Parts: sequence; C-alpha cells; structure tokens
Amino acid sequence: MGLRGYNILVTGGTGFAGSHLVDELVSSGNSVYTTAQRHNPFSYFITQKLQTKVTMADIDIGDFNAVHDIISRSHIDYIFHLAAQPLVDVAYLNPMRTLYTNILGTINVLESARQLGTVKGIIVASSDKAYGKKIKKFSAYDEDDPLKGDHPYEVSKSSTDLICFSYFKTYGLPVIITRFGNIYGEGDLNFSRIIPGAMKAILKNEILEIRSDGSYYRDYLYVKDVVRGYIMLAETIDRYAGEVFNFGSEENISVLDLIEVIQKILRKELNYKILNTAKNEIPYQSLNYKKVLKSVGWSPEYSLKSTLPSILSWYEKYFRRTG
Repeated sequence: MGLRGYNILVTGGTGFAGSHLVDELVSSGNSVYTTAQRHNPFSYFITQKLQTKVTMADIDIGDFNAVHDIISRSHIDYIFHLAAQPLVDVAYLNPMRTLYTNILGTINVLESARQLGTVKGIIVASSDKAYGKKIKKFSAYDEDDPLKGDHPYEVSKSSTDLICFSYFKTYGLPVIITRFGNIYGEGDLNFSRIIPGAMKAILKNEILEIRSDGSYYRDYLYVKDVVRGYIMLAETIDRYAGEVFNFGSEENISVLDLIEVIQKILRKELNYKILNTAKNEIPYQSLNYKKVLKSVGWSPEYSLKSTLPSILSWYEKYFRRTG
C-alpha cells in the first residue's frame, strides 16, 4: 500500500480499527501521530508495541484547541478520523456524550484542517448506521440513499457525514466519507459485539448473551480489508474528494447464522442465550460496494473462514495475559 513518508494523524489510533491502521502506516514509513485518552495494556496497540513507534497525544477530540494544536504543530499531511463513541447500546444510555464526541470531534478535525489549509486529505470513518432504517427490508444501501438516522448513535453518524459534505462543498476541504458494516478482527475488546463475545464465550466456557432476537443481518468485514480501503482512498483523494464510499462484504448473515459459521469453522461448541433486549437496532443492513470496486478496485480479500482461526488465537493469548 502506497502512503509513504508523510506526517499522518490517526484520531482514535489506539482503538481496534485505528491500531491496525497505525500498524500499516508505520510499516509503510510514515510519521504517525495518534490521539488517545485511555491505554489498555493488553490491547492490540500495546501488544504490537505501537506506542514506541508513534507520537501519542493525550487529548480529548472534543477539545478544539488541542486538536488544532496537534495538526498544526505536527505539520500533518493526512488525517484518518476514527475517534468516536462506537457502540449503539452505549449511545442509548449516554446520548449526550455520544453526540458530543462523534459530532463535535468531527467538526474540530474539519475546522482545524480548514483553518490551516495545508492538510492534503481527510478520511472520515462513518458507518452503515448513518442510513437509518430501510423501508424495503432486504435491499442493500447505496451511497446516494438518504441519511435517516433516528436514534442517538445513528443520528451522530448521519450528522457527521452531512457536516463533512458541507465542509467539502463550502470550503473545498479534501474529505472522503467511508461507511462500513460490522468490522471484526484481532484486538476488538468490545465484548458486547458478537465476534469478540463469541471468542470470549468459547475460551472461558461462558454463555454468549445475544442482545437481539438473533435474526438481525449485517455485513461482516475483516479489519485489514477496512485498513486497505482507508489507505486506497487517501491515495486517490485528489480524484475523489467530497465522495462517499460504502465498504461491504459477501458475508451478510444473521447473528444465529454467524454462530453456526463460527462453530463450524473453529470446531468449537458455542453456548448462547437470546436476551432480545436490544433497543434501536436496525434489523437488516448490507452495503453495496460496487462504487469503491469500480473507483479504486477495492473488494474484500478476507473471509470468516480465512480469519477466524487466527482471531481465536489472538484472544487466547489475550485471556492468558489478563487471566
């Protein structure tokens, strides 16, 4: 992958997807800066020793002066904006913090770049949740579908996408919006998500609690495919600034079907319990990724079958360390 020799800021770079992105950018010979407020000693970021390879800024993404300072002082060329409150159920319980982080954090990044005028490109991590609920149940989302989020997390994503577009349209800011389905892989420590939760249940002989009724469909996309997509778009920012790109997969399955796939691939029994307590979740989501395939040649290279064994191995080491 291409970016090399640049000063790059990854907001949320110590998080799950962010740490994989930082790993790739560092390996490619870039000077990487990342925002961070919490440091889990057993995270992918720390176990890969990425803290020794990047410049870390202990700042709140909601603090404009701090965001502006790191972008200006570090002469940042590219920004990958991943910092967010990423969980739907947390957003339901704490809407104010979610809206503050996801909306104001994005504004602070965009406004800092606008004022400085030297940032070459900004890739913003959004979500399939920005679209809200589809009227026609089993149809994939296209990039020109309306943004109709109607609960705190979805609204935070719909809003940030519109704000990004306004900064491009009004000020010519070189920004691209990316929307993904369910990202999975080594290092995801949000055990309320289905794949980390399943790994934990298998390794610790626990019962996996499923918040939904098990029928919700999602795209499942491996984290290194996501990282490759981010970088491919950054490399083509001159051509595609102001655009939105969906990233999906061929593995659009229900929660219960995913459990069957996990058991079959790993040859492990997975005990689970349906709670059916999920609030504000969207029953069916799938992303049409024909646009990004046609534009930059991206399509998913990994599958659940090719990745689940190594993912289980990573979590096995994680639980060995943490007890």
